[in-house]
Amino acid sequence: MNIEDYLSDSTSRFATVAMTDTNGLLRGQMVAVRHLQGILQNGMGMAPAQLALDPTDEMLMLPGVTDENGDFHDGLLSVDTGSARSLPWASSGHNLLLLARFADETAQFCPRAMLEKTLERATEAGIIPRYGLELEYTLFDETEQTAQAKGFRNLKTATPHKSHDLLTYQVAQQEWYEAVSAMCDSLDIQLSKMHEEIGGGFMEACIDAGTGISPADQTVLLKNFLRILAMRQERTVTFMPRWSEQADSQSMHLHMSLLDTDQNPLFYNAAEANSISETFRYFIGGLQKNVADLSLMFLPTVNSYRRFAPGTFAPPALTWGVENRTTCFRVVGHSPESMRVENRLAGADANPYFNVAATLAAGLDGIENKIEPQAAVTGSGYEQQAGPRYTSSMPEAISRLRESEFAHDWFGERFITAFSTSRESQYDAFCAKVPDVELERFFSLG
Repeated sequence: MNIEDYLSDSTSRFATVAMTDTNGLLRGQMVAVRHLQGILQNGMGMAPAQLALDPTDEMLMLPGVTDENGDFHDGLLSVDTGSARSLPWASSGHNLLLLARFADETAQFCPRAMLEKTLERATEAGIIPRYGLELEYTLFDETEQTAQAKGFRNLKTATPHKSHDLLTYQVAQQEWYEAVSAMCDSLDIQLSKMHEEIGGGFMEACIDAGTGISPADQTVLLKNFLRILAMRQERTVTFMPRWSEQADSQSMHLHMSLLDTDQNPLFYNAAEANSISETFRYFIGGLQKNVADLSLMFLPTVNSYRRFAPGTFAPPALTWGVENRTTCFRVVGHSPESMRVENRLAGADANPYFNVAATLAAGLDGIENKIEPQAAVTGSGYEQQAGPRYTSSMPEAISRLRESEFAHDWFGERFITAFSTSRESQYDAFCAKVPDVELERFFSLG
């Protein structure tokens, strides 16, 4: 959508300006078109406290924002004019959507601003990341109200059985897939594929690889608008990594390769084993060395860690292998253009901006410091215990992030403090709850 055309059209009334919180949720406001030109030039006010909210708007602790020093002031949002697209289902004159990020001191812990800064650091090193993301979710024939009334148990999934790539269910749900496709056309989301996954109602949608901020923007939009589409159909979706004991784990896989400033691929060398270049090897070494420190950015909620229960299709360690889905870092591709790494650690609840920024930073550190990876895993990674570990609990992830010199170097003290403290307050709140399973197990304890 062209902003100037929208501004000059006498029938244009409102535009939606949205930023992304730490959970990957879009938060914004509808602004009158008569004020939009000034907003494009000077920015728009938005409270940094938006970054302290959990998905259900529980206020988390964020130092300097929601603690005893917090005054709930407005920060400054800067609108990205290149992000303009059409808002699905909105009528003409109300359908301009613009993405923004914090441009004042809040930029230090604003997800979109943080990824932009990480991409700039790569550019300064003469490197252009190319990446795409895969988003897993489960679709239910339930509204949010009926799911809540059932206590989120015994829910009716869109398909009753496991259906990995099963055409029967895929065609049966053609209306859903076509609605997703139409929605993505409006939002300028470049889908590469959609398919059934390994559980009832379990699906995956994949974003085409690209450069810059765009693929991450598209994933944020996809995640938010899939839920909106389901709501409009009186259904619902979840991105919980593990929404029941019977469900498999839901993730957000990231595929990444690197180009030089002349657009030449850096991960391929036909003369090396499996055509993996030295640069690619070092990138994998950096992932193995640094990702554990950044686990909280990939696994940001108390539910994230339930994804790694035995028997789920989740990586057992920070191992790597060639075309091996039982490892965390899977080498994919057989040509200069297709050679890439798939980072399989992040849950579907991860913020796409954090997923990309953390993966890129970890790998670039490996290149800069020439970090060799451990030997590649062959066979089932689930049967092998060797390999660096990600953090297996939220307290450990919080501690590792706070103590990591690498994380402080790439993301700064303000982000580390803000994000780790907000997640710690989430964890503490859940520790104060008494889960149903504990009542069932221990209420009648003698």
